[in-house]
Amino acid sequence: MKERARILVVGGGYVGMYTALRLQRQLRQEIGRGEAEITVVTPDPYMTYQPFLPEAAAGAVSPRHVVVPLRHVLPHCRVVVGEVTAVDHARRTATLTTLATDEEGTGPRRLTYDELVLAPGSVSRTLPVPGLADHAIGFKTVEEAIGLRNHVIEQMDIASSTRDPAIRDAALTFVFVGGGFAGVEALAELEDMARYTTRYYHNLEPEDLKWILVEASDRILPEVGEDMGRYAVSELRRRNIDVRLGTRLESCADRVAVLSDGARFPTRTVVWTAGVRPHPVLAASDLPLTERGRLKCTPELTVEGVTHAWAAGDAAAVPDLTAGRPGAYTAPNAQHAVRQAKLLGDNIARSLRGEPLRTYAHAYAGSVASLGLHKGVAHVYGRKLKGYPAWFMHRAYHLSRIPTFNRKARVLAEWTLSGLFKREIVSLGSLEHPRAEFERAAGGKPSDESSGDPKGSS
Repeated sequence: MKERARILVVGGGYVGMYTALRLQRQLRQEIGRGEAEITVVTPDPYMTYQPFLPEAAAGAVSPRHVVVPLRHVLPHCRVVVGEVTAVDHARRTATLTTLATDEEGTGPRRLTYDELVLAPGSVSRTLPVPGLADHAIGFKTVEEAIGLRNHVIEQMDIASSTRDPAIRDAALTFVFVGGGFAGVEALAELEDMARYTTRYYHNLEPEDLKWILVEASDRILPEVGEDMGRYAVSELRRRNIDVRLGTRLESCADRVAVLSDGARFPTRTVVWTAGVRPHPVLAASDLPLTERGRLKCTPELTVEGVTHAWAAGDAAAVPDLTAGRPGAYTAPNAQHAVRQAKLLGDNIARSLRGEPLRTYAHAYAGSVASLGLHKGVAHVYGRKLKGYPAWFMHRAYHLSRIPTFNRKARVLAEWTLSGLFKREIVSLGSLEHPRAEFERAAGGKPSDESSGDPKGSS
């Protein structure tokens, strides 16, 4: 290496983890000699494998098997649990807050670096819909997935025990906004789970549950193609799921979902999966951005117009060299993110050693989506699959992609056991507020956190 390098990786998702993993392998000798150090700043000390969130919500996969502990897979990196709030690349400094920032009372810290990898991912794209911030829940984290599972079962408990038909109807109405992978797979898996769960309630039938999918465009799952998208709609409607295309959520104030087609649904559950937007830290940097707020990148995954700055994944607008037309960018999905991260780690090592960089080029292979147990759609390398074959391909593909052999073995074991035994239908909503019971026993007033209603549950 030409000189000592301090590499800062912002984000611990797909790109952040895989880039750091690649770097610690490529620079093992340099790290051992003290010529390089890798720091990963991430809000959570784990990487979430998001394609398994729907199955975690349905109880097919344990929550702890959906996440990969960063300190375990990155033993040669320094992992800092915190959040970068601003980047001054001209001065090679990043401003960050950590879990100890408030305790110390010294304000945000500044971290200096030589090479910067920006991979903060994305955040939910919300709209100014009345009541959305008060009553809706997202579906990007494992906490949200498990909270939603607990909430759905809790609503069934409420419906089973109430004598008020209005409360019962609202409790059994579930509205999902967004027809992409997150919304469709979450709805399909939870509907499958809830349908199974009704057999344990003496006064609930599957037909009592009302599931509504709201999508602003005229199709769902655009990544699997138009034909498979239409099949997915027909499959969901066959299961008595109300799919409303070309429709928007106008309001969910007072626990009433008002749609643009005039329909009104009293509901205690609104799940928002209507797209994502770039992480706010990108706007708080001095790096060039596209009109959509993503980092302008080169095919070598460097940030355009500056040196010592790199990016990939959701945060980066990477030219798609396989598209055959100028101005095309790679899609912000896991398929590209994992491949870009590996090349990104290699290119940073090559740059430090004065070697030529390689360009990123990967033709989109296709997509697979689950529609519940033994149901799915797939469009891979031009081949279209549906039903059980697509579902099996979905599981096989994601099992091969989840990091570490440990996680692969545990997920496979859980799938095997779930095929031999009945589903778990227990709700552990109290996990969200573990001190509430003790506070009541001690005669204290429950805190706002434990008595509030952050996830739309009772």
